[in-house]
Amino acid sequence: MSDADALLDALDEQQRAAAEALTGAVCVLAGAGTGKTRTITHRIAYGVATGVFPPKRVMALTFTTRAAAELRARLASLGAPGIAARTFHSAALAQLNHFWPQLMGSPAPSILDGKARLIARAAEGLRLRLGSAALKDAAGEIEFRKTAAMTMERYVVAAADRVMPEGLDVDAMIALAERYETIKDEQRLIDFEDVLLATTGMIESEPQVATEVREQYRFFTVDEYQDVSPAQQGLLEAWLGDHTDVCVVGDASQTIYSFAGAQSEYLLRFGERPGASVVRLEHNYRSVDGVVKAANSLMTGRRGALTLTAVRRSADPREPVVQVRDYADDADEAAGVAQAVAAQIASGTAPADIAVLVRINAQAAVLEQAFAAQGVAVTTGRATRYFEQPVVRKAIELLRAAVLAKLDEPLVKSVSDALRQLGHTHHAPQGPGEQRTQWELLDALGTLAEQAPAGTTLPAFVAELAERAAAQHEPPVSAVSVLTLHAAKGLEWPVVHLIGCSEGLLPISYATTAAEVEEERRLLYVGITRARDRLRVSWARSAAPRPGERRPSRFLSELGPAVPLPQATGTSTARARVGARG
Repeated sequence: MSDADALLDALDEQQRAAAEALTGAVCVLAGAGTGKTRTITHRIAYGVATGVFPPKRVMALTFTTRAAAELRARLASLGAPGIAARTFHSAALAQLNHFWPQLMGSPAPSILDGKARLIARAAEGLRLRLGSAALKDAAGEIEFRKTAAMTMERYVVAAADRVMPEGLDVDAMIALAERYETIKDEQRLIDFEDVLLATTGMIESEPQVATEVREQYRFFTVDEYQDVSPAQQGLLEAWLGDHTDVCVVGDASQTIYSFAGAQSEYLLRFGERPGASVVRLEHNYRSVDGVVKAANSLMTGRRGALTLTAVRRSADPREPVVQVRDYADDADEAAGVAQAVAAQIASGTAPADIAVLVRINAQAAVLEQAFAAQGVAVTTGRATRYFEQPVVRKAIELLRAAVLAKLDEPLVKSVSDALRQLGHTHHAPQGPGEQRTQWELLDALGTLAEQAPAGTTLPAFVAELAERAAAQHEPPVSAVSVLTLHAAKGLEWPVVHLIGCSEGLLPISYATTAAEVEEERRLLYVGITRARDRLRVSWARSAAPRPGERRPSRFLSELGPAVPLPQATGTSTARARVGARG
């Protein structure tokens, strides 16, 4: 047996079919937990071992530097070192830096480390007064236009259906974007999105550049293809030219970045290319059958959905693998989940084998305190912890000032007054963005005040906030992961708790169109398929002790048949609702 054939022995029948399809347009539809990365790396290594792929002419593209590093490491272990495994941006930047001096006679422009400063200058020139949140949201609009590869004229049409940053209408947003581009050009700067667009334009307009690039790289593999944006697709097409040797790998059911420009349509229609071959990976090696059944049920009938077959079975078929519970309110849910996790750890499950997934970061504030009360260490995916968020720190400073002023007012009123000074309103802003994020962060403080025991004074409340902040320091020990559903993509744990599955949180309240609700469905699917052995789903009937304010997520009834489950333990008032057995 040759070394090349030995590479295929590690693959199942479906994976092997993908690995043997080495030339032309190849689409690998890879469901969650089906060994996507194993298939990609074995396919490239097999192509190199058989002599079909000259190693220096292969480009493997993915979306994060971590994923690119993992691809390189796996390829090296399979006898294919030196393969170019990069993100779209890193590959484009290398080409831009290489060709720009040849074409322009000067070094390539510097890259902006952030747009806020230039946007603020542009706003000042237009006599627009924008707060920090509006500046960030304006940057998001600029990024949306460029990622979608839109001209300003096309953006004018698209913007009519988009929520503009606070203080800006469509005309003002366009004027701001144009002024930003002018300032950027005057300072010989380019931003992150310009890297892709400039490289694409360079290849398309300069024949000698196109020839050199296409001679250098002939065989392409694109991971997570459901997340590709128009700007990235345009660059890929420029790299390919008339060549057709490209393998794309993805899962339409895991498209969760449409808001950032991802278009799964490229994946869904790839099989229509002349001579394209399509291979489906549907053997799930990650999750036990109960989890897989719930995932399949959620996506039944959805376009591009794969039907997964579980390879693993539950160790104890008598215990429901998937459980759905409801709680009285957010604090009750946090306490109940923390108690359940503490019990799992006491029973022998390692903390690092447990994850708690949330829809938005603001949900973690009460949750982290509940874990602290149980003595359970947690680690979060946030770059900045909740109490270190600038808007939260400002709110607490205002509350401390109110304490010094010795205002004799009810706690909830004192907190509400402070939040209003920072722009918090009773109703959440429309749409996603920095303004919505800051509203959620402040609203979490308001909820804490509402949930405080009767008679709690403002000084006592501020002291409690200080204790909560101190408890959030993440020790370098084995800990439970607390992550958003977006941050959890690509990861997996034996035990997953998925909280906040109520209308308004999942789907999120600003998901108002059918397409936006379907993205929320896919987000839940991603969360479900992170679980290997057990999945615990929950929702709270109200944000604070005000019954009847929320309804369960419309998705919960689609997870599987109802089964009787035991009553929750401890002080929780949780009631078991739905389960799926292994």
